[in-house]
Amino acid sequence: MNDRGNIYLLLGSNLGDRTAILQHAREMVAEKAGTILAESSIYETEPWGLTDQPAFLNQVIEIESASKPEDLLNILLQIEQELGRIRKIRWGARLIDIDMLYYANLILDNSTLTLPHPRLHERRFTLIPLSEIAPEFIDPKQKKTITQLLDECPDHSTVSKVS
Repeated sequence: MNDRGNIYLLLGSNLGDRTAILQHAREMVAEKAGTILAESSIYETEPWGLTDQPAFLNQVIEIESASKPEDLLNILLQIEQELGRIRKIRWGARLIDIDMLYYANLILDNSTLTLPHPRLHERRFTLIPLSEIAPEFIDPKQKKTITQLLDECPDHSTVSKVS
């Protein structure tokens, strides 16, 4: 199994000091989960799914990690918890959300983890920052590049570069 790069994470926050929370999340990922190889710009995005909530800041990072996918997921959930994430409402407001988008070319679907992330191809707030750092990465399930997935994305929500 590839443990060198091509592990892509989506960071998101729409409560509190969103910029500081994303920074803290990146620091904790680097400390606990793996080495950060690339970071997209930060984007302000409309909420998706449950739309009556504040706008999000989102960023995609690429890491390399020696952790297996399920172990990495547990580390990411622990980071979310340490940063104050409380899971109440699906797609609801949150201090931090860390989603594993890809773990190299792994296709996995079990009760704990689905890879690639099952809805990433439907979400501009994921595809735009991902296309910034990995435009030619080929989705192992869709068999298309990130650029192609973005071009075909049915989502038309606003995604604006912040920094």
